[in-house]
Amino acid sequence: MAAGMTVVHGLAVIFCFSDQVDPCDGRKSLVLLLDVGKMETEFHRIKRLPPYVFAEVNAMKARARAAGEDIIDFGMGNPDQPTPAHIVDKLVEAARNPKAHRYSMSRGIPGLRKALSGYYQRRFGVDIDPESECIVTLGSKEGLANLASAITSPGDTLLVPNPSYPIHPYGFIIAGGSVRHVPVTPDRDLLLALERAVKHSVPKPVALVINYPSNPTALVADLDFYGQIVDFCRHHSIYVLSDLAYAEIYFNDQPPPSILQIPGARDVAIEFTSMSKSYNMPGWRIGFAAGNKTLIGALSRIKSYLDYGAFTPIQVASAAALNGPQDCVRDIRELYKARRDVLIEGLESAGWTVPSPPATMFAWAPIPPAFVHLGSLEFSKLLLSEAKVAVAPGIGFGEHGDGHVRIGLVENRHRTRQAVRNIKSFLSSYDKVLEESEKRLAVGS
Repeated sequence: MAAGMTVVHGLAVIFCFSDQVDPCDGRKSLVLLLDVGKMETEFHRIKRLPPYVFAEVNAMKARARAAGEDIIDFGMGNPDQPTPAHIVDKLVEAARNPKAHRYSMSRGIPGLRKALSGYYQRRFGVDIDPESECIVTLGSKEGLANLASAITSPGDTLLVPNPSYPIHPYGFIIAGGSVRHVPVTPDRDLLLALERAVKHSVPKPVALVINYPSNPTALVADLDFYGQIVDFCRHHSIYVLSDLAYAEIYFNDQPPPSILQIPGARDVAIEFTSMSKSYNMPGWRIGFAAGNKTLIGALSRIKSYLDYGAFTPIQVASAAALNGPQDCVRDIRELYKARRDVLIEGLESAGWTVPSPPATMFAWAPIPPAFVHLGSLEFSKLLLSEAKVAVAPGIGFGEHGDGHVRIGLVENRHRTRQAVRNIKSFLSSYDKVLEESEKRLAVGS
């Protein structure tokens, strides 16, 4: 067998002529083998994604649990309660129909889109056309990522708050865009930042992401603020992507509004909602987008190439959830409120003052002053090793989140009280803990 090697586009290619005769044309075969060891192992889009900062805390958590330690985990916003029984029953009923096991529709079944339209009418007084103004997504995260892919060209400028949920900036970065950060607070500072962005960005921004109630900060916005956002973005032809995944997890008398309540909003805005938190359905992966027809059409076209929609029985059950009794949503809201109060009051008594979140299933906790210099990742590690409590480091949501940690309301009240006791003990001996931590950091550097 004759052999040789050449280089093609930086790859080592080994070629050889086989002694076997090709039965089709009687010639000896040319065999090409790529020298895999010399191939690129980092791809362009992967290079733009920093290491997942939560991974380090998650690895520590896994090691601690493997060693038999009892870790109280506030790190991930993963509802711990079961999906309401009537929704599960509808899933089972639909799954017994053999026809439901065929391919579904990437836009979502008509009944579920009509159910979403009914929700918007009841909750916000907004009429949504189920045919042209909404689409079912595999969770709001998938919808945001695929819309980013649909509307972003390489080098486009996108405006995203910092700190924010990671898919908000990185959906666009994966699509080849460039992110310009703006403040997360729904006030004049954000509006002034938008004016600066339009004035100084080249090319002009394509879209703005907003998220209220906010993950991770739990900030909420009102209709006056949304009105100013719509006016500004219509004037400058900037699309608005509103993430309203926590619309039903609120603790004040006034429910969070929708940007689509603003007259003219659908000229520029699309809004993402989700079943995950409102109905304890995170693993079901059902969400929605509603609003601007152009953006809905773009998302629909992208999705038509990527998926056939969620399993039909899941969609049928989701329609039953939206159309059925809403007592379960109220109960879920009250559960988080009770957990919030136990956590915030307990931390206050332990010497850690944390603002009480008006919405979402998170508390956005400033790092205690004695530990601020460590940053959120090191502080999270200390909480895990010393108090056996896992939280999400704020740096994972952007550089401006590094002074905070996010605490999820995902443990029951008994476990939350235990976590508070552990944290109180940890804080009471912080001098010793800090000294040991700084020695480890010095050795590491």
